[in-house]
Amino acid sequence: MQQAAPRERASWPHQVGVIPPRAQSFQHRTEVEQLRAAVADGGTAVLCQVLTGIGGVGKTQLAADYARAAWESGGVDVLMWITASTSSAAVSGYAQAGIEVLGADPQDPEQAAKTFLAWLEPKPDTKPCRWLVVLDDLAEPADVRGLWPPASPCGRTLITTRRRDAALTGPDRRLVIVGLFTPDESAAYLTATLAAHHRHEPADQLTALATDLGHLPLALAQAAAYLIDSGLDCTAYRQLLADRARTLADVLPEPDALPDDHATTVAAAWSLSIERADRLRPAGLARPMLQLVAMLDSNGIPAPVLTAPAALAYLTEHRTLGEDTRGSVRRRQVSAQDAADALRCLHRLSLIDHTPATAHQAVRLHNLVQRAVRDSLPADQHDRLARTAAAALTAAWPKIERDIALAGALRANAEALISQARNALWHTDAHDVLFRTGRSLGESGQATAAVAHFRGLADAARDLLGPDHLYTLAARGHLARWRGESGDAAGAADAFTDLLADQERVLGPDDPYTLAARSNLARWRGESGDAAGAADAFTDLLADQERVLGPDHLHTLAARSNLARWRGESGDAAGAADAFTDLLADQVRVLGPDHPGTLATRSFLAMWRWESGDAAGAADALADLLADQVRVLGPDHIDTLAIRGLLAMWRGESGDAVGAADAFTDLLADQERVLGPDHLHTLDTWRDLAQWRWESGDAAGAADALAELLTDQVRVLGEDHPDTLGTRNILALWRRESGGNNVE
Repeated sequence: MQQAAPRERASWPHQVGVIPPRAQSFQHRTEVEQLRAAVADGGTAVLCQVLTGIGGVGKTQLAADYARAAWESGGVDVLMWITASTSSAAVSGYAQAGIEVLGADPQDPEQAAKTFLAWLEPKPDTKPCRWLVVLDDLAEPADVRGLWPPASPCGRTLITTRRRDAALTGPDRRLVIVGLFTPDESAAYLTATLAAHHRHEPADQLTALATDLGHLPLALAQAAAYLIDSGLDCTAYRQLLADRARTLADVLPEPDALPDDHATTVAAAWSLSIERADRLRPAGLARPMLQLVAMLDSNGIPAPVLTAPAALAYLTEHRTLGEDTRGSVRRRQVSAQDAADALRCLHRLSLIDHTPATAHQAVRLHNLVQRAVRDSLPADQHDRLARTAAAALTAAWPKIERDIALAGALRANAEALISQARNALWHTDAHDVLFRTGRSLGESGQATAAVAHFRGLADAARDLLGPDHLYTLAARGHLARWRGESGDAAGAADAFTDLLADQERVLGPDDPYTLAARSNLARWRGESGDAAGAADAFTDLLADQERVLGPDHLHTLAARSNLARWRGESGDAAGAADAFTDLLADQVRVLGPDHPGTLATRSFLAMWRWESGDAAGAADALADLLADQVRVLGPDHIDTLAIRGLLAMWRGESGDAVGAADAFTDLLADQERVLGPDHLHTLDTWRDLAQWRWESGDAAGAADALAELLTDQVRVLGEDHPDTLGTRNILALWRRESGGNNVE
C-alpha cells in the first residue's frame, strides 16, 4: 500500500479560518478593554475568556476586533478562528488547523484535531508558539467537551456564546458579560452609519430611536439599513416601529437585505436559543415561561407573579414536550420550583436575566425579545396570555401595600401589560388589574395620577361596555373618590351625585352599590364643609342599610361609624363618643375584638373622648390600642403608624412640644421606609413635625421642614391642592413672624 506524501507545514505566522469583516461604524466599547487586559484582578494571566450575552449584542464583532488587533500587531504566531456552533464544526476547525500547521492527514479529521490540540501544549526545548484560538458561537457546552485548548502561558482562548452555564467557567477562564450599547455608543453608531449614506437625522430623534430599540447593536444596524433603503426619516420610522399592528419583521430589513453579513434578522435572532432552552430540564417550560414574561415589564418582574396560580396553570397547559417525554409529565401540575427552574433555563441561554435575590425585579429581558415572542403568538393565545398575566399580577398584589418597592414594581408591570394588551383586558368585562393599578396609585400617594388613570378607565368602559354597565359605574365611583382625595372635595360630591342618580336608575335604590354611592356622597359632602348635611345623609342611609342589609352587616356598621364621625364634626363631640361606644360593643360581638374595623372604632372613640374633654382617658385608651395594633396588624401597618401620629399630636397638645417633635421625627422615618416619601400620610407627618418644631421654639428648623414639605407637595399634589396652599400660607406666616423672607 502506498502511503500519501507528508503535507507541507505552513510557516508562522499563520491564520486558520476567516475572521468576520469589521462591521460598518464599529464602536469601541468598554468590553474591548476587558478583553485586552493581560491579567485578571489577582495578577493571574487570563488564559481563556468567554464572551456571553443575548443574541445581537455584538459578541462576534468584539471577538473579531480582538483577534484582528492581535494578528495585526504581531502578537500571535498562529491564529485560529473556528465556528463552534456544533461539535462537528469545532472538530472540523481544529482538524483544518492540524492539516495546515502540522501537515496532519486530512482523511482523519478527528485525529488531526487531537494532534493539533496536543501540539498546543507547551513542550520543553521547543520554540514556543504564541497562539490564539477563537471558538465563535458556541451553542452547547457539551460541544467542546474534550476540545478545550490547553492552559498555556503561550496561548489564549476566546469563546463567544449565548450560554452562561457553570461548565463554561473555571479557574483559568474569565466570563465577560457583553451588554447593550450605551446611549452614547448607540447615538454615535446611528449617526456614523447614516452619515456614510449621506443621511443626517436630528440628534434627539436618533437618541429616541436608540431607546425604542433598547440599544441592541443588531437592531440598530438593521434599523439603520431599513432607514437607508426605505428613505423614511427617523420620525416616520419610529411611528412605524410603535405601531402595534405591525410585527418586528415588518419594520426591519428582509433576510436578503441584511447589513454587515448578518446571518439572521432581529426577529429570528433568538428562536434557536428558545428551542435549546426548552430542551433543558424541566423540559418544555422555557418557551411558555418566556411567553408569559413577554407580556410584562422588561425592566423587572417580581418573582411571585411568575409563580402565581394562574402562571403555573398556564405553564402546565402549554408545556411543549417532545414525543419521548409526553404522558405523565404533561399531566403533572407545574410547581413553583419548576417555574423557577424554567427561568434558570432562560437565564442560561441569555434570553433573560434572572436574579432571584432581587425579589421585586427578579426577571429582566430585552424589550425586543418580548416583542419577537409576542409577534409569534396567535391572536387568541396572545389575548388569553394577557389575561393570565393580569390574573398573576392580581394574585401577587397584596391587599395592603406595606412594601412600596413591590407595589411600584407591580404597577410598572401592570402598566406594561395594559399598554400592549389593553383590548384583551376588556374581554367581556374589565379585568380587576385595571382597577387594582389605579387604587395602588392612589394609595401610594399619587392621587392625581389615580384620577388620570380612572378617568381613562371610565371613558374606556363607557365606550366598550356601555354607560350603564356595572364596570363603567364602578370606574366612575373610583374616579370620583380620587378627585376628592386629590383635593377636590366639592367635585367629588358632584360626581357622586351624578353617579347615584344613574345607579338608582340602573341598579335600583336598594342595590349595595347604590347604597355605597350614597355613603360616598355623604362623606364628600362632609369633606367639602357640610358636616351637618353629611350627618343627616348618613342618618337616612343607616335606616335603609338596616332594612336592606341588616343591623350587623359590615356596611351597616360602617354607616354607624360615619354617622358618629359627622355628628362629632358638626359639633357634638360627646354624642360622637357615645355613638362610638355603642358601635364598639356591637363590633366586638359581630366581628371580634381584633378585627381591623373594631380597632378603627377604638381609635375614633379615643379621638372623640379627647375632643369631649377626657384627655387622660383618651390617651390611655389610645396607648392600649397601639399595643393591640402592633400585636394584630404589626408595627408597620398603616393604621398602627396613624395611631402613633395621633399619640404624638396629643403629646404636643398636652404641653410637651419637644416630645411631640421627637415622636414625629421617629414616625416620619418609619413612614418614609414603609409608605414612601410621597404618601399622603408621610406628607401629613412632615407638616406635623414642622408644626411641633415651631411650637417647641425651633423656628428655623420648622421653616426648613415646611419648605421641604412644600417642594414635595407641589411635585406630588400640585400647586393648587388645598394641602399645598395651606403649607404655602403657613410658611409665609412663619417667615414673617420670624423676620425672614416671604416664600416665593
